Amino acid sequence: MKKFLRIFSFAAIFALLFHAAVFAASVDWNDGSITAEGIGVFPALDNPGQARAMARRAAIVDAYRNLGEYVESVRVTSETTVRNSMVENDIVKTKMSAIIKEAVIVAEEPDGRGNYLVVLKMPIYGKGSLASAVLQQPATVKPFPPPTVSEPSPPPAIGKPAKGSYGRGYTGLVIDCRGLDLSPVMSPVIYDENRRPIYGYDNLDYQKVIDIGMADYEKGDGNFRRSGDNPLIVKAIALDGHGGNPVISEADANYILAENTKTHFLDNLAVVFIS
Repeated sequence: MKKFLRIFSFAAIFALLFHAAVFAASVDWNDGSITAEGIGVFPALDNPGQARAMARRAAIVDAYRNLGEYVESVRVTSETTVRNSMVENDIVKTKMSAIIKEAVIVAEEPDGRGNYLVVLKMPIYGKGSLASAVLQQPATVKPFPPPTVSEPSPPPAIGKPAKGSYGRGYTGLVIDCRGLDLSPVMSPVIYDENRRPIYGYDNLDYQKVIDIGMADYEKGDGNFRRSGDNPLIVKAIALDGHGGNPVISEADANYILAENTKTHFLDNLAVVFIS
């Protein structure tokens, strides 16, 4: 009984000393990264260096735990999360464990209130990224669908290329989703109003998707680097899949597909969603 009490007391003290008081994690879709914060409490030791080392170690452990918990909630598609992928596939689960362990410390310091703070960061895209763990390579790459009309015409609002670029073709696609509460996902699909998918993961080169992702998520107006200096801009009319997939008009979809055959901006993943 005494032995049990000693063990219990030690565990309780350890928890009090190293319990993280604050959980903080977030995803930055523009930067293509996920960060998580960990906090370790300085133990009451006579040796300041040892106390600092123990608090730092606890903060790192806490940050990795917070990162792992948060990453599981990231949406892979409009219907699935990383957690779903890990449950359904043991290989994904193993890869995820390894990738989280490779997250790097990007900031650390005492907070002046008896705690030590550590911030971890891991990439969504690129080598050793979240995408490389959860996105599986398709057996085949499906071609983009053809337009449903022979000579699609753009609406007046999107029909004119940028000044000085007539005849040069579009460099990318920007879909304006403002006011629709767009929810970023790793593998979005662009649908037309008839539920025809015109842009999706199965249409793209797997390695390109892993390297840079399928689209950038931006705020407001501006010159978005990913879509180039002469993007085709269309307005989303709705969202599908719990807010993860933009829906555009059939006319816009036909025009996009026709223009893509000239400059292949969809093939190049030069796509931006504005929210």
